[in-house]
Amino acid sequence: MECIKISLPTAYMIETLRHHGVSDQELLQQTEKKDVSPWKGFNTNFDFNELVELSEKNDFRSIIQDGYTIKFVTIKGLQNLLRLKFNQLEERNYHLTEKGIAELVLDQPQYKTLKQMLSPNCMIRENSLDAEGKTSITIELA
Repeated sequence: MECIKISLPTAYMIETLRHHGVSDQELLQQTEKKDVSPWKGFNTNFDFNELVELSEKNDFRSIIQDGYTIKFVTIKGLQNLLRLKFNQLEERNYHLTEKGIAELVLDQPQYKTLKQMLSPNCMIRENSLDAEGKTSITIELA
């Protein structure tokens, strides 16, 4: 089944909420109630009401429960997603390259989620798999 495509800013909002401990269930409940007031302090640049609007137009439950694909990712956008979703930081967990990132190590569930999330402009190359099942990858953006 193909995932629903969303914009990078929408992905940022969802992952910011998750990063701050908001459960998927709470995210669904609050958008259904049209009450985003508990989230205002998480990021003042976001209008979380956009998630309420999205929940009225699309299969928002599927986006939250089954995952999503981002329409287009930039290098900075990829870095922000890695930080929010997986707590992965440049120089600590991967290296920035001219076209993307290298030496990012993820466990299998993280790797599966990242592959699903990334837009078609992202090329993923598996470099190695260790004994613990973690994969070292390189991601280049076209």
